[in-house]
Amino acid sequence: MWIVFGVIRVYSESGGPFSRERFPAGRWAFWPKVPRLGEPDNKLTGVWSKLSGLVGRKPRVTWVSTALVLLVFAGFSTTLNANGVATSESFTNGEEVDSVIGQKVLVDHFPGGLGSETIVTANQGSSDQVLSKIAATPGVADTVPYVNPSTGDPTTVDGRVLFSVTLQSPSDSAQAEAVIGNLRTSFESIPDAQARVGGPTAVAFDINEANLRDRNVIIPTVLIVILIILIILLRAFNAPIILVGTVLLSYFATLGACAIAFNYIFDFPGADPSFPLFAFVFLVALGVDYNIFLLTRVREEALLLGTRQGILKGLTVTGGVITSAGIVLAATFLVLAVLPLVSLRQIGFAVALGVLIDAFIVRTTLVPALAYDIGKKVWWPSSLSKKDVFN
Repeated sequence: MWIVFGVIRVYSESGGPFSRERFPAGRWAFWPKVPRLGEPDNKLTGVWSKLSGLVGRKPRVTWVSTALVLLVFAGFSTTLNANGVATSESFTNGEEVDSVIGQKVLVDHFPGGLGSETIVTANQGSSDQVLSKIAATPGVADTVPYVNPSTGDPTTVDGRVLFSVTLQSPSDSAQAEAVIGNLRTSFESIPDAQARVGGPTAVAFDINEANLRDRNVIIPTVLIVILIILIILLRAFNAPIILVGTVLLSYFATLGACAIAFNYIFDFPGADPSFPLFAFVFLVALGVDYNIFLLTRVREEALLLGTRQGILKGLTVTGGVITSAGIVLAATFLVLAVLPLVSLRQIGFAVALGVLIDAFIVRTTLVPALAYDIGKKVWWPSSLSKKDVFN
């Protein structure tokens, strides 16, 4: 019987008790709430329909109030301490970690940089000048030349000498990194020495500097590329500008909320210099995804209903999808917050919070209300902005 029904289903659209007309292919996947042709669309009712109605009634009040709240949080982003975290402070349970306990004992009785010395190399002919510069630099506890273990004489290799510099502060601290910068600046006055500063503290200093450089280069580059993609996708200029602006506002609001949480709730010692860049990469990528989900559907509806009605319907039918995706992503990244490393907890918290802000606030109120208030001009210079039928 099943074989017969299957053959009839293949060759006849309406014949048989299990015809394709009565049971379209794939409809079983939506059991138990199987959609049927001609029945009312339940997506156009419920919470998201009420929210879109609010946006339609008071669009300017909605987007202005939402933007002001986000701007207040964004103002706190300047208080985020992202200048680096010492290795001994990178554990949330540092009082239980043997290496952290050992570092504290070392600092209490000896120079903090002992055991992780800074290395300075220079030309042999300028060794005395280099040595005097090192000794005159604040934060240096001791300096000794590298000597041949068998003879006890200073070792020279290819005309270069090496000094082992012990810093007063722990080698992973911000104070020690400041000494590295001061040493390099002081050596600029003796160019013939060709002095170079290395060691673990110098490596950490260079990594932090590279993070600052990457942040200043990558963030504008990513925004430009995203803007170009949105212009091509939406065939407009105003809408992509608005979307990129809301993504930036959401990002800075998240940083501000993180600054409040890190400083006053979790009492973190600071954040890694790479934290703002990593948070930007995650949040902008996810935020732009939600932008695309919303605005492409709005554009499709605008072709049939007009811009303002298309915005309301687009918000209604995509609200559940976007917020569900936001909850899943936030819960996934929030898992990082249970790990005992400060940097991972910060990233997990920031991405989870930023995704929720983007899904529940920016994409459900700010963007639709702002686009609704602007009207058909949001699609400029495409044809959607020029037809009088669209309000």
